[in-house]
Amino acid sequence: MLECTGTWDYLEDMSKVASQHFGEIELNHGREHCYVASHELAGNQLELDLNVAPHDHFDEAALHKVDYRLRYLPELVDQVRDMIAEELDQEGTNPQQYLHFHSNQLKDDQLKAVFGVEDKAQLTKDVFLKALKLGHVAIYPGQPERYFVLDFTLGSHFTDELLVAAADEDGVVDDEILWES
Repeated sequence: MLECTGTWDYLEDMSKVASQHFGEIELNHGREHCYVASHELAGNQLELDLNVAPHDHFDEAALHKVDYRLRYLPELVDQVRDMIAEELDQEGTNPQQYLHFHSNQLKDDQLKAVFGVEDKAQLTKDVFLKALKLGHVAIYPGQPERYFVLDFTLGSHFTDELLVAAADEDGVVDDEILWES
């Protein structure tokens, strides 16, 4: 009996793999898992969620791929920021509407706190982009076309609405930036 228990403990430990970003992860065995980690990017803290569905094939190679892909998160964020900047100049896009809506909702004390400027006339595209922070990244290794979901915010103290971008497992950003609450 003790020998069997030792064998099960050994087998149980084999199903756990170390991740650079998430620590020790239990490989998926038909159960849903959500692992949360904190990560620093460009001096800002952001939350990472690793979401594994029961039907996903999540093995050691898939976990190492997540860690590998996260190395390129700064470049991915830069691509999304460039897309947002381009869309701010285009009428009717989600980033342009997001900026318009939030700048119209501003109170004077929020202008300084959120954007760091004193007057609404100073609220330029560059000021907006500087205030827009990546706050959360959800990773879905079982969804190659929506592998990364990046949530950009002006701060939870100001709004619960986000600009959301997705990228596939190769880091190719979807061409649509969404506005979600």
